[in-house]
Parts: sequence; C-alpha cells; structure tokens
Amino acid sequence: MKIVVIGGGAAGFFAAIHAAAGGKNEVVLLEKTNKLLQKVKVSGGERCNVTNACTDIKQLCQNYPRGDKQLRSAFTKFNTSDTMKWFEDRKVKLKTEPDGRVFPVSDSSQTIIDCLMKEANKNKISIQTEMEVKEIVPSFHGGFDVFLKNGNSIFCDKIIAATGGSPKEEGLTWLKSLGHEIIEPVPSLFTFNIPDNPIVELMGLSVDPAKVRIPDAKLEYSGPVLITHWGLSGPAILKLSSFGARKLADREYDFSIQINWLNEKKEDALRQELFNIKAANPTKQVGKLLPFKLPSRLTKFLLDKSSIDENKNWAEVSKEEINTLAKNILFDTYQVLGKTTFKEEFVTCGGVSLNEIDFKSMQSKKVKGLHFAGEVLDIDGLTGGFNFQAAWTTGFIAGTAAGAI
Repeated sequence: MKIVVIGGGAAGFFAAIHAAAGGKNEVVLLEKTNKLLQKVKVSGGERCNVTNACTDIKQLCQNYPRGDKQLRSAFTKFNTSDTMKWFEDRKVKLKTEPDGRVFPVSDSSQTIIDCLMKEANKNKISIQTEMEVKEIVPSFHGGFDVFLKNGNSIFCDKIIAATGGSPKEEGLTWLKSLGHEIIEPVPSLFTFNIPDNPIVELMGLSVDPAKVRIPDAKLEYSGPVLITHWGLSGPAILKLSSFGARKLADREYDFSIQINWLNEKKEDALRQELFNIKAANPTKQVGKLLPFKLPSRLTKFLLDKSSIDENKNWAEVSKEEINTLAKNILFDTYQVLGKTTFKEEFVTCGGVSLNEIDFKSMQSKKVKGLHFAGEVLDIDGLTGGFNFQAAWTTGFIAGTAAGAI
C-alpha cells in the first residue's frame, strides 16, 4: 500500500513513521519547502519542548482552547507518557523541568530531529522536499492522484495531511475543494504590544502571579507576567491570547487590559492595609514600608503613576492618593495595540473543522482514505509542550490507522 504524507513537520514525520508499519507500506513524505522539522528546531529556544509531564487527561485537555473535547478520547490512545516512552525507547534521554515542560537532556532540538530522521530512514520513508501539493483528486476506482505545483503527480492509496497551521484560509484551498469546512485561521499564542507606554522601561521585570483581565472579552487568567521592550508577555498573557484568539482578532488587536499585580487581593482589603500603615507609621517613608512585595522598580513605577513620592512620609499621603495607589496596583489599565508572535513558535487557531474528523482514526468523514494530523486541524494548545503533544497523538493515530492493511 502506498501512502503519501503531506507536511514535513512533527505531525507529518510521526504519522509517516507509524504509517510505514515497519516498512510494510510504501510511504512518501512531501514537504513544500527545503526545510524539514523546522518548528521542532526552533522550539524552546532550540532545546525542543517535546511534551509536558501532565499525565491526567482531563487536566491535560484544559491546555487546549480548541480541540479539548476531541483530544480527550485521542489521548487514551497516545498520551504524554507514551510520547516520553517512545523517545526514551530510542535512546533519547528526557528531563522534566519544574514547570512540567519536558526537554531532551542534551538541551538540543537536534537530538529530537536526529531521532525522527533515523526512524524515518529505518522505515524506508521517501522524503521529498520542495514538493508543494496543488490538488488532490480522489480516483474513481479508489485511491488518490496528488498533483504537485511542479507539474508532476503521484498516485497513492491513502493520504495523511499534516501541513501545519496556515496563516490564511487560502493556504487550505486544496482541502476546501474536497468539501471540508475550513475554520478561518487567526494567530494564537502571542504577546501584547503596548507602544509608547512608560511601563516598557521596566523590560525584563516579571511578577508571579499576577491576574490579567480583558474586560470587553470577559477573559481573565493568573500567572507569571513579563514586561518586555514592546509590552507584555509571560504565561498569563499567552494564555489570554490563546483562549481569546478569535475575539482579539475581531478587535484587530486593539483592546484594553487590567492587571492586578497582587493577583487575588481585593480593593477594600488593600485600601484598609494602606490606611493602617499610614496610621501606625506616620514618620516612615512610603517607599520603605508597604504591605506587599513587588519588584522595587515596579513599586516605584506604581507610586509615580499615583503621583506619590517614594521618599514622602506616610503622614503626608492623602486619602485620595491612597485610593489612587490601590486602584493602580489592582486595576492597572493599558491599551494594547498589536501583537508579537511568541518567540518563533507560530501557532494558529483555525483549520479543518473538527466536526468532519473521526478521531478514532483521524480520517475525514467526507473523504475515505484521507487522514489528518497536527495543526492543519482546528486544534491549538498553550505553550509548554502541548502543541507538540497534539502533533504526536494525532500523528500516531492517523499513521497507525492509515497504515493498517
């Protein structure tokens, strides 16, 4: 049986390896560029965040803004533990960091690339680069004709589409023409730009945890927040960008956010603590006696924003100034104007509608013999190894099902 895998990324390679069934099937992997496993290479600062150590499937699925329900059943077939075992069985030593991210002990993405390439070669997979698919035409007698942009064509029995996320719907026209619904792709997993705001002067500073809200979108998350030279990043921001991907795209990335730098602290409680300090320590300097611990540069920034001199004695601080300080600490508001891709890990929300996929086999409900894996589907996860895990899982299921004779 001849199987064509379209896409030379993580999902494509994993699907191809399992479709080969130890060399029993002829598998051809087509990549439209001249680079293979590019996202694997750049992931985690070129260390490759292979997966996440979370083993509870319900908890694991909470890290997928789209695809969580479908992945719940898929993870029963191939989960994070299976991923780690698969690589370790092939002599790739892995380590788990305190936040749950899993990396090769080598701290090099090349270790993962070498492992996948070795397995592909062992399974006699024909890897062909600079082969862009133009059209897929199901044959009347079964199988498919795959037409390439270079004018050539390949006949095969089955196809696994694993082309990754497309920035525009036009990039998935060849799948839409087969009758599949394409959910419009929009960016997911990005940082917030806050141009011309003095907070960027605090670049490099982080607070953990802080709570960030997008009032108009009714979204809020807590976690580490990092101030960058362009605005805000960190897990809390990335989670908001991911779960709010479509809402924020609709707003053309022009929206306001509120930050509670003390996470769960309530306004009445903080205001009372500030008044108590004022009453008990009238001669102490404000900057040296506060009822909370924040980075000193951020504390000074918030005092300045509240028009309070850090060298002023508490006796000189007015009721209005205390109220302003409390609001600036718990409801610090910024206008976001634009986004920046998180590192080099481009992730999209959107793709082939999940309603048209049988997750038991990753086969299309519209076209028999056509399987899917990875981000070409309307699946995306948070940062932390979750997108790769979705790729390994869907690749495993698609490859195993397609390769079954």
